[in-house]
Amino acid sequence: MTDRVLIERHGAVAHVQLNRADKRNALDVAMFEGIVAAGEQLIADKSVRAVVLSGLGQAFCAGLDFSAFSAFASGGGSALLARGDHSPANLAQRVAWVWQELEVPVIAALHGVALGGGFQIAAGADLRIAHPETQLSIMEIKWGLIPDMSITATALRYAPLDVIKELMFTGRLVGGQEALALRLVTRLAEDPLAEALTLAATIATKNPHAIRAGKRLLNLSHDLPVDARLQFETHLQLPLLGSKNQMEAVMANMQKRDPVFSDD
Repeated sequence: MTDRVLIERHGAVAHVQLNRADKRNALDVAMFEGIVAAGEQLIADKSVRAVVLSGLGQAFCAGLDFSAFSAFASGGGSALLARGDHSPANLAQRVAWVWQELEVPVIAALHGVALGGGFQIAAGADLRIAHPETQLSIMEIKWGLIPDMSITATALRYAPLDVIKELMFTGRLVGGQEALALRLVTRLAEDPLAEALTLAATIATKNPHAIRAGKRLLNLSHDLPVDARLQFETHLQLPLLGSKNQMEAVMANMQKRDPVFSDD
């Protein structure tokens, strides 16, 4: 992982920070590689129960850096379009998709701008908490392109199709209040990072196996027929029933104490 991305630990919560403040965390090749490396590091760490994703400085992420854009235009962007061995996504797509490959909830804390690729990275999170003055845009049409960083597998899960189409066709800026009304963000907060960290800390106190199973349930059942969805609920519930962590949740509630869960 490069110094483009930092990871801080707050107990079971991992805080991933885009670290290119002087460029509003614009995406160059090193940033692409750093984000994916951070995601892969957290996928391998079973002690992580929730993740917060934020940007240092004045913005979450201003989108593609012109140096990366120039690499694409000159035919030198093949590395960004290459798929790895363990994901259906190429490198450019994985900066957003890796947060869905992660088993635990990911909360994006948005401020300043989330433009183009920055919007798509936020879309890869499970939840988005934004400052009311945040500006978001699916901006690729400005450069004669389409969004291709996994937006079809992320944003279309939670935002209406016609909303995404209109924003994709126009590239217009959307403020925080409108983004909330359009369901592009989960909620607004004056201090989105503090809110995200507090929410992540709350999630980290719950049965980690149930949290992981819940994310898998909602992510994978979306395109299944009804009978398969119902079977999938049962399939994921059965291993939880009577498990060590599930019994700990019951006992903690009965004894009016904080539960102590295992990540094993």
